[in-house]
Amino acid sequence: MTRADGRPADLPERAVDPAAPPVVTPAVVNRDDLSDRVLTLPNLISVVRLLGVPLFLWLLLGPQADGWAVLVLALSGVTDWADGALARALGQSSRLGALLDPAADRLYIVATLVAFVLRDVVPLWVVVVLLGRELVLGLTLLVLRRDGWPPLQVHYLGKAATFLLLYAFPLLLLADGAGTAAAVARPIAYALTVWGAALYVLAGMFYVVQAAGLLAAGRRTPA
Repeated sequence: MTRADGRPADLPERAVDPAAPPVVTPAVVNRDDLSDRVLTLPNLISVVRLLGVPLFLWLLLGPQADGWAVLVLALSGVTDWADGALARALGQSSRLGALLDPAADRLYIVATLVAFVLRDVVPLWVVVVLLGRELVLGLTLLVLRRDGWPPLQVHYLGKAATFLLLYAFPLLLLADGAGTAAAVARPIAYALTVWGAALYVLAGMFYVVQAAGLLAAGRRTPA
Protein backbone atom coordinates (compact mmCIF):
# COMPACT_ATOMS: atom_id res chain seq x y z
CA MET A 1 0.00 0.00 0.00
CA THR A 2 1.05 3.62 -0.44
CA ARG A 3 0.45 6.83 1.46
CA ALA A 4 -1.20 9.91 0.00
CA ASP A 5 2.18 11.21 -1.18
CA GLY A 6 2.78 8.06 -3.21
CA ARG A 7 5.46 6.59 -0.90
CA PRO A 8 5.27 2.97 0.26
CA ALA A 9 3.45 2.62 3.58
CA ASP A 10 6.27 0.59 5.11
CA LEU A 11 8.76 3.48 4.92
CA PRO A 12 9.25 5.42 8.17
CA GLU A 13 7.44 8.73 8.62
CA ARG A 14 9.57 11.83 8.10
CA ALA A 15 9.20 15.15 9.83
CA VAL A 16 7.57 17.74 7.57
CA ASP A 17 7.68 21.49 8.00
CA PRO A 18 4.03 22.69 7.91
CA ALA A 19 5.15 25.97 6.36
CA ALA A 20 6.95 24.23 3.52
CA PRO A 21 5.20 23.93 0.14
CA PRO A 22 3.69 20.54 -0.61
CA VAL A 23 5.95 18.04 -2.33
CA VAL A 24 4.69 16.81 -5.66
CA THR A 25 6.04 13.41 -6.64
CA PRO A 26 5.52 11.50 -9.87
CA ALA A 27 2.63 9.05 -9.89
CA VAL A 28 3.71 5.48 -9.27
CA VAL A 29 1.72 2.35 -9.82
CA ASN A 30 2.50 0.14 -6.84
CA ARG A 31 2.75 -3.40 -8.11
CA ASP A 32 2.25 -4.64 -4.54
CA ASP A 33 -1.41 -3.61 -4.96
CA LEU A 34 -1.82 -6.08 -7.84
CA SER A 35 -3.12 -9.60 -7.45
CA ASP A 36 -0.92 -12.42 -6.15
CA ARG A 37 -2.38 -14.85 -8.68
CA VAL A 38 0.11 -16.92 -10.65
CA LEU A 39 -2.01 -19.30 -12.72
CA THR A 40 -3.67 -16.88 -15.11
CA LEU A 41 -4.00 -16.92 -18.89
CA PRO A 42 -1.93 -13.71 -19.37
CA ASN A 43 0.87 -15.14 -17.20
CA LEU A 44 0.82 -18.38 -19.19
CA ILE A 45 1.20 -16.41 -22.42
CA SER A 46 4.09 -14.44 -20.91
CA VAL A 47 5.85 -17.68 -19.90
CA VAL A 48 5.44 -19.02 -23.45
CA ARG A 49 7.00 -15.77 -24.72
CA LEU A 50 9.96 -16.27 -22.40
CA LEU A 51 10.42 -19.87 -23.57
CA GLY A 52 10.61 -18.54 -27.11
CA VAL A 53 13.78 -16.52 -26.34
CA PRO A 54 16.27 -19.45 -26.34
CA LEU A 55 14.49 -20.94 -29.36
CA PHE A 56 14.79 -17.63 -31.20
CA LEU A 57 18.48 -17.33 -30.31
CA TRP A 58 19.21 -20.91 -31.43
CA LEU A 59 17.43 -20.38 -34.75
CA LEU A 60 19.57 -17.30 -35.45
CA LEU A 61 22.93 -18.75 -34.39
CA GLY A 62 22.55 -22.50 -34.99
CA PRO A 63 20.94 -23.38 -38.31
CA GLN A 64 20.54 -19.65 -39.13
CA ALA A 65 16.93 -20.34 -40.02
CA ASP A 66 16.06 -16.67 -40.33
CA GLY A 67 12.53 -17.29 -41.59
CA TRP A 68 11.61 -19.35 -38.53
CA ALA A 69 13.36 -16.85 -36.25
CA VAL A 70 11.29 -14.03 -37.73
CA LEU A 71 8.14 -16.10 -37.18
CA VAL A 72 9.04 -16.59 -33.50
CA LEU A 73 9.70 -12.85 -33.18
CA ALA A 74 6.38 -12.02 -34.86
CA LEU A 75 4.50 -14.37 -32.53
CA SER A 76 6.24 -12.71 -29.61
CA GLY A 77 4.93 -9.34 -30.75
CA VAL A 78 1.39 -10.67 -31.07
CA THR A 79 1.46 -12.32 -27.65
CA ASP A 80 2.96 -9.16 -26.13
CA TRP A 81 -0.22 -7.34 -27.11
CA ALA A 82 -2.48 -10.27 -26.24
CA ASP A 83 -1.34 -10.82 -22.66
CA GLY A 84 -1.87 -7.16 -21.74
CA ALA A 85 -5.26 -7.01 -23.45
CA LEU A 86 -6.41 -10.22 -21.77
CA ALA A 87 -5.16 -9.11 -18.36
CA ARG A 88 -7.27 -5.95 -18.61
CA ALA A 89 -10.31 -7.64 -20.14
CA LEU A 90 -10.38 -10.55 -17.65
CA GLY A 91 -9.30 -8.54 -14.62
CA GLN A 92 -6.24 -10.78 -14.23
CA SER A 93 -3.49 -8.19 -13.81
CA SER A 94 -0.94 -9.56 -11.35
CA ARG A 95 2.45 -8.84 -9.83
CA LEU A 96 4.00 -11.72 -11.73
CA GLY A 97 2.58 -10.48 -15.02
CA ALA A 98 3.87 -6.97 -14.36
CA LEU A 99 7.37 -8.46 -14.08
CA LEU A 100 7.21 -11.05 -16.86
CA ASP A 101 5.96 -8.76 -19.64
CA PRO A 102 8.83 -6.19 -19.66
CA ALA A 103 11.33 -8.98 -18.87
CA ALA A 104 10.32 -10.85 -22.03
CA ASP A 105 10.61 -7.65 -24.12
CA ARG A 106 14.12 -6.98 -22.83
CA LEU A 107 15.27 -10.56 -23.26
CA TYR A 108 14.14 -10.63 -26.90
CA ILE A 109 15.97 -7.37 -27.58
CA VAL A 110 19.16 -8.50 -25.83
CA ALA A 111 19.07 -11.94 -27.51
CA THR A 112 18.60 -10.34 -30.91
CA LEU A 113 21.43 -7.87 -30.38
CA VAL A 114 23.81 -10.62 -29.28
CA ALA A 115 22.94 -12.74 -32.31
CA PHE A 116 23.17 -9.79 -34.71
CA VAL A 117 26.62 -8.79 -33.44
CA LEU A 118 27.89 -12.35 -33.74
CA ARG A 119 26.53 -12.48 -37.30
CA ASP A 120 27.76 -8.95 -38.10
CA VAL A 121 24.25 -7.73 -38.97
CA VAL A 122 24.28 -4.53 -36.89
CA PRO A 123 27.14 -2.20 -35.92
CA LEU A 124 28.57 -2.50 -32.44
CA TRP A 125 27.44 0.99 -31.39
CA VAL A 126 23.79 -0.08 -31.49
CA VAL A 127 24.50 -2.88 -29.05
CA VAL A 128 26.60 -0.67 -26.75
CA VAL A 129 23.89 2.01 -26.58
CA LEU A 130 20.99 -0.36 -25.93
CA LEU A 131 22.80 -2.62 -23.47
CA GLY A 132 24.19 0.46 -21.70
CA ARG A 133 20.64 1.66 -21.25
CA GLU A 134 19.68 -1.68 -19.69
CA LEU A 135 22.64 -1.50 -17.31
CA VAL A 136 21.68 2.00 -16.13
CA LEU A 137 18.05 0.96 -15.60
CA GLY A 138 19.13 -2.11 -13.69
CA LEU A 139 21.21 0.00 -11.29
CA THR A 140 18.32 2.49 -10.94
CA LEU A 141 15.93 -0.32 -10.05
CA LEU A 142 18.33 -1.56 -7.35
CA VAL A 143 18.50 1.92 -5.81
CA LEU A 144 14.70 2.21 -5.84
CA ARG A 145 14.33 -1.16 -4.14
CA ARG A 146 16.93 -0.20 -1.52
CA ASP A 147 14.82 2.82 -0.58
CA GLY A 148 11.59 0.82 -0.53
CA TRP A 149 10.05 2.05 -3.77
CA PRO A 150 8.26 -0.37 -6.10
CA PRO A 151 9.41 -0.69 -9.74
CA LEU A 152 8.05 2.13 -11.87
CA GLN A 153 5.41 1.50 -14.49
CA VAL A 154 6.73 0.92 -18.02
CA HIS A 155 6.67 4.23 -19.93
CA TYR A 156 4.66 4.37 -23.15
CA LEU A 157 7.80 5.54 -24.96
CA GLY A 158 9.50 2.33 -23.90
CA LYS A 159 6.65 0.28 -25.35
CA ALA A 160 6.79 2.32 -28.58
CA ALA A 161 10.56 1.82 -28.79
CA THR A 162 10.19 -1.92 -28.26
CA PHE A 163 7.54 -2.01 -30.98
CA LEU A 164 9.87 -0.26 -33.45
CA LEU A 165 12.84 -2.46 -32.60
CA LEU A 166 10.86 -5.69 -32.91
CA TYR A 167 9.82 -4.57 -36.40
CA ALA A 168 13.33 -3.40 -37.26
CA PHE A 169 15.01 -6.69 -36.37
CA PRO A 170 13.38 -8.93 -39.01
CA LEU A 171 13.93 -6.21 -41.62
CA LEU A 172 17.60 -6.09 -40.65
CA LEU A 173 17.81 -9.81 -41.34
CA LEU A 174 16.20 -9.29 -44.72
CA ALA A 175 18.49 -6.34 -45.46
CA ASP A 176 21.52 -8.50 -44.70
CA GLY A 177 20.83 -10.55 -47.81
CA ALA A 178 21.09 -9.72 -51.48
CA GLY A 179 18.64 -8.79 -54.20
CA THR A 180 15.82 -6.30 -54.62
CA ALA A 181 14.04 -7.20 -51.38
CA ALA A 182 17.20 -6.56 -49.37
CA ALA A 183 17.78 -3.23 -51.12
CA VAL A 184 14.22 -2.09 -50.37
CA ALA A 185 14.32 -3.31 -46.76
CA ARG A 186 17.71 -1.79 -45.91
CA PRO A 187 16.75 1.92 -45.51
CA ILE A 188 13.52 1.01 -43.72
CA ALA A 189 15.35 -1.33 -41.34
CA TYR A 190 18.03 1.24 -40.53
CA ALA A 191 15.44 3.99 -40.00
CA LEU A 192 13.40 1.84 -37.61
CA THR A 193 16.57 0.81 -35.78
CA VAL A 194 17.76 4.40 -35.28
CA TRP A 195 14.33 5.68 -34.20
CA GLY A 196 13.72 2.66 -31.98
CA ALA A 197 17.14 3.01 -30.32
CA ALA A 198 16.60 6.75 -29.79
CA LEU A 199 13.18 6.24 -28.18
CA TYR A 200 14.54 3.33 -26.13
CA VAL A 201 17.24 5.54 -24.66
CA LEU A 202 14.81 8.45 -24.17
CA ALA A 203 12.38 6.21 -22.29
CA GLY A 204 15.27 5.06 -20.09
CA MET A 205 16.17 8.69 -19.35
CA PHE A 206 12.57 9.41 -18.33
CA TYR A 207 12.67 6.39 -16.03
CA VAL A 208 15.87 7.62 -14.38
CA VAL A 209 14.50 11.17 -14.00
CA GLN A 210 11.29 9.87 -12.44
CA ALA A 211 13.24 7.62 -10.07
CA ALA A 212 15.51 10.53 -9.10
CA GLY A 213 12.44 12.64 -8.32
CA LEU A 214 11.02 9.96 -6.05
CA LEU A 215 14.31 9.46 -4.23
CA ALA A 216 14.85 13.21 -3.78
CA ALA A 217 11.32 13.70 -2.43
CA GLY A 218 11.80 10.87 0.04
CA ARG A 219 15.05 12.38 1.37
CA ARG A 220 14.13 16.07 1.27
CA THR A 221 13.52 16.31 5.03
CA PRO A 222 15.50 14.60 7.81
CA ALA A 223 13.92 11.60 9.51
